[in-house]
Amino acid sequence: MISKKNIYKFIVSFESIVISSMIPINIPIPSVEKIYRIVEIPINYQIPIIIFLTLIYSGEFLTKVYAIYIFIGLFFLPVFFDGGSLGYIITPNFGYLIGIFPLISIINVLNYKNKFSFIKFMKYALLSLIMMHLTGLIYLIVQLLIFNKQNLIFYNIGLFTLSKIPFQIVTLFPIFLSIRLINKLKD
Repeated sequence: MISKKNIYKFIVSFESIVISSMIPINIPIPSVEKIYRIVEIPINYQIPIIIFLTLIYSGEFLTKVYAIYIFIGLFFLPVFFDGGSLGYIITPNFGYLIGIFPLISIINVLNYKNKFSFIKFMKYALLSLIMMHLTGLIYLIVQLLIFNKQNLIFYNIGLFTLSKIPFQIVTLFPIFLSIRLINKLKD
């Protein structure tokens, strides 16, 4: 039986994933000619939101929500960052979408640890980011080999992984602080 609580959790999780995949991260920086200028960071809020939701709910629940998100993006609505449909499978981004499944399962380990500390969080969060990017890279390399585009491997590694990891690491700090605050409010 599906409870009201699970329906609410699903709606909140699904909407958060969809909305966070559409919003790029922008930072205002002071400028001489203008008051400030907007610099777009090459990531969106999807990875931090998924880590956050995994720690609030459970990895098992979020895996189901995320699988439904992938299904809807492939067959019904263009909910992914660059669109959707079955054609999205041949884009380099799809491997990273698949890489979120291992990210969720690694972060979910923190739900079963009895002591939530900064060191444990960073250890599991960094490992989950590495596994997500490794999954995306393997998918990307296989795809480039199939389409005989080996000359683009290093370019795409830089574009899809190396340029994003530092920014994703920075987003881990507010996640940790938010989870700590939520845990303190629960006590």
